Amino acid sequence: MLGRVSAVRGTVLDCWFEDGLPPIDAALNCELDNDGAITAVVHSHLGVSSVRAIATESTLGVRRGATVTSRGLPLRIPVGKQLVGRVIDLRGRPLDGGAELSWDESSPLYRAPPLPSDCRGLGDLYPTGIKVIDLFCPFTQGGRVAVFGGAGVGKTIVLTEFIHNAVASLDGIAVFAGIGERSREGLELWQELRERGFMDRTAMVFGQMKEPPGARFLVGLAALSVAEHFRDVEKKNVLFLVDNVYRHVQAGMEVSGLLGRLPSRVGYQPTLAADIAALEERITATIHGDMVSVQAIYVPADDYSDPAITHAFWFMDSSLVLSRDVAAEGLYPAVDPLASSSKSLDPAIVGQRHYDVAQEARRCLGRYEELKDLISMLGIDELSAEDRQLVGRARKLRNFLTQPFFVAESFTGMPGRNVPVAATVDGVEAILEGRYDSISEERFFMVGSLDELSVTGRQT
Repeated sequence: MLGRVSAVRGTVLDCWFEDGLPPIDAALNCELDNDGAITAVVHSHLGVSSVRAIATESTLGVRRGATVTSRGLPLRIPVGKQLVGRVIDLRGRPLDGGAELSWDESSPLYRAPPLPSDCRGLGDLYPTGIKVIDLFCPFTQGGRVAVFGGAGVGKTIVLTEFIHNAVASLDGIAVFAGIGERSREGLELWQELRERGFMDRTAMVFGQMKEPPGARFLVGLAALSVAEHFRDVEKKNVLFLVDNVYRHVQAGMEVSGLLGRLPSRVGYQPTLAADIAALEERITATIHGDMVSVQAIYVPADDYSDPAITHAFWFMDSSLVLSRDVAAEGLYPAVDPLASSSKSLDPAIVGQRHYDVAQEARRCLGRYEELKDLISMLGIDELSAEDRQLVGRARKLRNFLTQPFFVAESFTGMPGRNVPVAATVDGVEAILEGRYDSISEERFFMVGSLDELSVTGRQT
């Protein structure tokens, strides 16, 4: 199909066709003044002869009357084993300085979610080696996990540590989607994975922050198409990682404004729920293979009632909430166990003992939070003996749930720890039962399992 550009508004193009219209989501090739070309995606039809399209590259050099061609096919991305160990962008171009990719195998960016008959429910536990996560917010095969947090509370660090721990024992492929990623962050993650020898099981798709909103909005779908190919065609288990889903929402908001839509609540696009659903509904385990997804989600102004955050909560099986108050106390990872939740924290999945220990730990920490104001005003000596004992155990428990990370070794000077789930449950149970009441709370800070503590003074 042959057409012409009739209008250019930022990264939105109106194109006129004389021999039929390309379908919605079809790719357009728009010529530039300098003999180059850019790619755009059809968003809507304007009458019987025009379409409105969203450019995935800068429209600098596109003029009215420029030639537009389309084969009527959707925008696609290269897929398959050739992507393992590679870093590419939305259009399949290498960002790692490597060879060009073959287009013999490719997949469209827009795909329907798997049929319900092809989906599988939550599977076995997926241990992370991070104590506070494995205790309060366990991950499972086939689940969607979100790491919620405001700016500077450690979302990317937690996600990177999870990648480090998970990829080391991964029987399959990890696919990383960098949505609106800063170049520095992407480079650091790539170098980290290369140095630790994990890139031979990882494919990375980036839409950098400097790119137009159309590219940032589509890069998550592109990475998901790569992951779906590994899951459904290669029959591999997939670890799908996203940083950051909120930037996907932001890019959609920018695109919506350029399209002239009236904003909805708090200025978000009126299609907010549909935009998030189009990404999340495709992330699931199927009869062909497992897919575990861990996604970082920025919380604007630490407001968990923000529409983007509440919509994202709907799709998550496990929600890990990072707290600025916890981070201010120097407790890392800065997880708020009282706000975090998981559908997998169920006796039928984790076992009765794990469930009982987690609930008792949550009760203990909740009571401590209730007493903190009283302690700050009157002092701990004014509490009853029972409450003083509970406060001591709660403080030990909070310190025990901190953990040195492998990916932060160069900053902390402390070797990372990977703690088995059983050791975490045993340690928390021992603290709650008072077996470590005689040991000062400072010694529980930044340790792995309780085996690292000296047994001197331990109660029997």
